Amino acid sequence: MEKELIINSTPTDVEIALLEDSKLVELHYQKTNTNFTVGDIFLGRIKKLMPGLNAAFVDIGHKKDAFLHYTDLGPKLRTLLKFTKETINGKKKSHLLEYFEFEPEIIKTGKIDQVLEKRQPILVQILKEPISTKGPRLSCEITIPGRYLVLTPFTNTVAVSKKIANSDERHRLKLLVESIRPKNFGLIVRTAAEGKKVADLHEELNTMLGKWQQIHEQLHNNQPPLKLLSELDKASSILRDLLSDSFHKIVVNDKELYGNVKDFLGNIAPDQVNIVNYHKSKKPIFEVHGVNRQIKSSFGKTATMASGAYLVIEHTEAMHVIDVNSGHKMANNANLAEAVLAVNLESAAEIARQLRLRDIGGIIIIDFIDMRVADHRKLLLREMREHMKKDRAQHTILPLSKFGLMQITRQRVRPEVKINTAEVCPSCAGSGRVNATILLTDEIERDLDFILQSRPKSKLKLQVHPYIDAYIRKGLPSMQMNWYLKHRKWIRVSANTDYPLSQYKFFDSNDDEIRLN
Repeated sequence: MEKELIINSTPTDVEIALLEDSKLVELHYQKTNTNFTVGDIFLGRIKKLMPGLNAAFVDIGHKKDAFLHYTDLGPKLRTLLKFTKETINGKKKSHLLEYFEFEPEIIKTGKIDQVLEKRQPILVQILKEPISTKGPRLSCEITIPGRYLVLTPFTNTVAVSKKIANSDERHRLKLLVESIRPKNFGLIVRTAAEGKKVADLHEELNTMLGKWQQIHEQLHNNQPPLKLLSELDKASSILRDLLSDSFHKIVVNDKELYGNVKDFLGNIAPDQVNIVNYHKSKKPIFEVHGVNRQIKSSFGKTATMASGAYLVIEHTEAMHVIDVNSGHKMANNANLAEAVLAVNLESAAEIARQLRLRDIGGIIIIDFIDMRVADHRKLLLREMREHMKKDRAQHTILPLSKFGLMQITRQRVRPEVKINTAEVCPSCAGSGRVNATILLTDEIERDLDFILQSRPKSKLKLQVHPYIDAYIRKGLPSMQMNWYLKHRKWIRVSANTDYPLSQYKFFDSNDDEIRLN
């Protein structure tokens, strides 16, 4: 499988598209001025205790107080609070925990007001981004992730990713990590560590310990709310988590970000630096790589597949519901059971892609086409689980119920990606009434005459909807040729699929838009 990462950077945000075999599977969006990303570590202050919810609200500097539930405190909470307090006061001089005495663990069934106090400073990590009217969700189980390892302070546990199936390799990695693990720090071995040498793991461990030292130094004599450690930008964090030999291209349209990505790759995978390319074309990067077309075809209430079958995806307050429809082709198939199986298997692959692409979380109910053959039902479940293996979000898939429904729960970390692919009619603006006396080409010609009168030496470029572009170029002589004969100046015309039918813009030789009002 070949993977491509297409990164579209603008002054206000960054859009990242992940393609697998040229098919869009993930779309990430990040505002460049955002202050709250999953994985960021803060020094917060307990604002309010809510015994009824068994939770606390914490001030970390967000406009909405962050939410910290008792189950996210972790058993080592008292040790964490002691470390935080002693570091702020200057009593804890070293970031290492070799001689640090742990406090007793808290019980799983305890109450929030028994372990926390109002206005108490606390070290927290963002578990989920702010969603809708809710503030960020927090955890006190601090983790510092790397490409091969995850560092977990205040534990002595070593765990190996379940995705590493080879038992000998699991045993080898566990022994290696145990040999380099600092006392009172736990380590989780990630899938990317498979086959790596101890030198690679030790180098990354030192980098993560450096980040823990940075947290320790910033805590000294500081008061909450305060950001102590920021997660990597979205592009770098995706590279860290996903980068493998199957990546064959990374394309970036911003020079600064291009440099950052090359530097990051130079640190974690020097042999793959040459896969990073800078997008020099004047055409939008998503347009050149076919991302815009896939976004428009993949989002919306209905998702159509190659066979003609389609999915209807509905969102309710409690869950997401997906209905599988066969389309018109299945009616002509002689073997109905095989045809139903084929549609359901194709739908399973598309549903797995849609869940990743839209980042749908919570409860998902899928109504597949009814299958009477037991082996077909087992095969569908097996294929669904196989397709979902590529999904990094934690998920659980249940077998088909007696009503033919499949239930999936999927981890929700960030807001669902919603893109409205419907457009208001540009001619009537949704009113249903069109003023037939206004012709678009007349408006374009009028504006063109005005621009050439005010700036006769300008080199002009006109951007329009593809239909209008085709109309302007059509015929002999075409409208474009008539403009040349009239003004003795060739007007470059280009199509932009992002424009509604009636939108057009003029640009000068520097690609700056010429505004007429």
